[in-house]
Amino acid sequence: MAQSAFAEMVEKTSPHSVDVTIDRLAAAVEGAGATVFARVDHAAGAAKVDMELRPTQLLIFGNPKLGTPAMLDGQTAGLDLPLRVLAYADAEGVVHVAYHDPATLAQTHGLPADAKYIAMMTGALDKLTSKAVAEE
Repeated sequence: MAQSAFAEMVEKTSPHSVDVTIDRLAAAVEGAGATVFARVDHAAGAAKVDMELRPTQLLIFGNPKLGTPAMLDGQTAGLDLPLRVLAYADAEGVVHVAYHDPATLAQTHGLPADAKYIAMMTGALDKLTSKAVAEE
C-alpha cells in the first residue's frame, strides 16, 4: 500500500479499468455486508457539459454500525461519511484508487484516535480496495 504525497490519502494502483475497479469494489462492499449508497461517474458528468475528463468514478458506501458511533462522538463526521473511494485513470492511463485515511476523520472531527470504529474503517477500506485492485 503506497501512501500518496498527502499523508491523509491512501492510494493504490489497479490493473483493471476504472469501471471494472469500481464494479469489483462495489461487489466487495456488498459481499462484506455494507451498503453502496451511490456511484458517481465524474467523466459522464463532464461529458454532459461538453468537457472531457479521464475516467473518474466515486463509490460512496458504508455501514451504519461503524458510521453511527463516529457521528455520536462528533456529529460533523457526517460530512465525511459514508466512506468514499475514488478510482481514476491518470494521464498515462494507469488506474488508481484513492481514499482518505480514516485517522483524518478522527483529527478533523475531534473523534477519539483510538476509537474501535476508526480501526475497523481503516481495515475495511484496506481490505475492500485490495480486493478491487487484485489481479483476480
